[in-house]
Parts: sequence; structure tokens; C-alpha cells
Amino acid sequence: MSPLLKSVEQIGIEAIQKKQKPWNIAPSDFFTGVNNLKKSFSELINASNTESIALIPSVSYGIATVAKNIPLKKGEKVVVLDEQFPSNYYSWKRLTDNSDAELVVIKRPKSTSIGEDWNAAIINAIDSSVKVVSMAHVHWADGTLFKLEEISALCKKVGALLIIDGTQSVGALPFDVQKIKPDALICAGYKWLLGPYSQGVAYYGEYFNNGKPIEENWINRFESEDFTGLVNYNDNYQAGAFRYSVGEHSNFILVPMLNEAFTNILNWGVDNIQSYCKNLIAESIDELTSAGYRLEHSEFRSNHLFGIRLNDASRMEQLKTKIQNQNISVSYRGDAIRLSPNVYNDSTDIEKLKNCLLTN
Repeated sequence: MSPLLKSVEQIGIEAIQKKQKPWNIAPSDFFTGVNNLKKSFSELINASNTESIALIPSVSYGIATVAKNIPLKKGEKVVVLDEQFPSNYYSWKRLTDNSDAELVVIKRPKSTSIGEDWNAAIINAIDSSVKVVSMAHVHWADGTLFKLEEISALCKKVGALLIIDGTQSVGALPFDVQKIKPDALICAGYKWLLGPYSQGVAYYGEYFNNGKPIEENWINRFESEDFTGLVNYNDNYQAGAFRYSVGEHSNFILVPMLNEAFTNILNWGVDNIQSYCKNLIAESIDELTSAGYRLEHSEFRSNHLFGIRLNDASRMEQLKTKIQNQNISVSYRGDAIRLSPNVYNDSTDIEKLKNCLLTN
């Protein structure tokens, strides 16, 4: 979870204070902030229009929306990754169980070239029987980087849908929907998008243009902008992905906070954020590798999220204590120490961690 930028915090405080005078909230305000946020996210991922963007409360909500609109038959397959984040697993488990389809889990290779071998295993698993490939751009446990353009091209060739959980990457690692061509991109806002908890965004491609949402709320219906006509019930939905937005998605506190975060990220440039992280860790990665720590090859590792593995696993508990005593915040995922540097880190932070790992 990222810290809030000071400007995002201030926007949140101001938004809370506005609720003290709700008579100042006009009908147009239910749409203005949302439209601004959709425009910012479209720019961030290079989407061609805002109609493909929906507002969601969580990844599980966005993935459940996708699964609701994909019919499966017996013998068809859904491909997911080993130890994938649960929000991008449970909906597929239920869907395949209920349709007598097969859930194929691509295991993490037990090799010295995890990234290369894992990408190869995914590609080898995609054939005409696969209807969905649901995965991340980088693995949440250790930052393994997946070759999405190559995987996407193969999905298109066999007629499979590509669903991406971008929570671990979008905002810090460039993602271009024009190049990768996912059928859906689902993102929680509280991590690399630097936003508040419980406010996320999703991109839905053409396949989902005429689908059914999880819930029936007033604002996702056609002409909901006309408050005087809301009881003239309308069978039609708003265009594109608007129909998939969660009820009360106009959230007058969280929406402007997330949009302020997007504004900062766009001003910095996602390419620049990734480059900053790369330069920040480069020297230390060489030293750690020379000292016997195992890190994925740079071609298959992101720079904003990556795992450090020990040759001697028995040292892990000792290292955990040392890291905690130095007030260094890292995560532990399986056998990896997971690091998540961002623009709020500097060389002093990295040096402190490196010294902790290299000294007895």
C-alpha cells in the first residue's frame, strides 16, 4: 500500500468538508469528477476513449464483472498463474467449477531462470481450448515480468480473452492498451496509482461493450444525468463500460483523491518513474548478486517491484529481525524478500537495506 501524496491528502480533507454542506453538491457533480478520473486513466494507459473505463471498488469486483460475461463450456480452459493474488483467482475457480470447464494453473518453475521459463510455460499452455488467460503484468510475490504483447498476440490467434490485473504495475510500469490489447485491465487504486483504498479503475475492451453488470444501479442507466426523469425507468445502459461502474461510484471523497494522484503520475511520467527505480537499485542489485543473493534477470524483472531470494533459506528469520530493527518496510512473499521502491525513496533508503543484507 502506497502512502498518500500530501496533495492527495489535502484533496481528501477538502472533499470531506464539502459533505458538511451537501446542498452545494449539484446533479452535474455526480458525473464531473468521474469523467475527469476516467479521462486521466485513459491517458495513463493510452486508451482511445473514456467510454471503455469503469470505476470499481476492488479488483475482485472488476474480475467478477468479467467472469459474469464469459460463457464457458465443458472442456474449455481458463489459464491463471501459480500463487496469483486471490482476487484474480476465486472468480475463475467458481466459473470453471460451475461450467465443468478446466482451471489451468501455470506453476512457477523451479529453475534458475524463473522469468524466462515461466513465460515459456504460459505460452505453451495457450491453445484453441483456452478461452481466458487471466494474469498480471508483474507477479505480486516477486515482480516477475511477463511478456504481455507476445502472450496477447497468441491469445488473439486462438480466440482467447486476455484479462490483466494491473494492480502491481500500472502507475509505475508503462502499460499501453494499444500495444498490449487486453480485453480487460483491472486496477486497485491504493498501490502504484498512489490513491485511497476502495477506489479502483478498470478498462473493458470491445468484447464487453454489450455485457451485463454485476448490479443494477441508477447511474449506469441511459440518460441518468436527467435527475427529473430517474423514475422513468430505462432498460438501456450507458455506453461502453459505464454500465460496469459500481453503485455510488461518484464518491465525492475518493474520486477527487485518486484523480489528484493520477495528475501527479501523469506529470512525472510513468516511464520516468520506472527509470528512477531502475537507477535507484542498479548498483545495489549488482552487489547483492555478487554476495550470493538470487534476483531475476533484468529482462524478466520489474524495477519497482522485485524479489530477493536467499541461497541459504535458514537465514530468513535472522534477516527479518534485522530488517525490522532498522525500521525498513519490506514484504515477505513465499521464499522472497519483496522490495517496492518508488519516487518517495532515495539512495539512502536503498543503502540502508543493502547494508542490512550484506553485514553479518
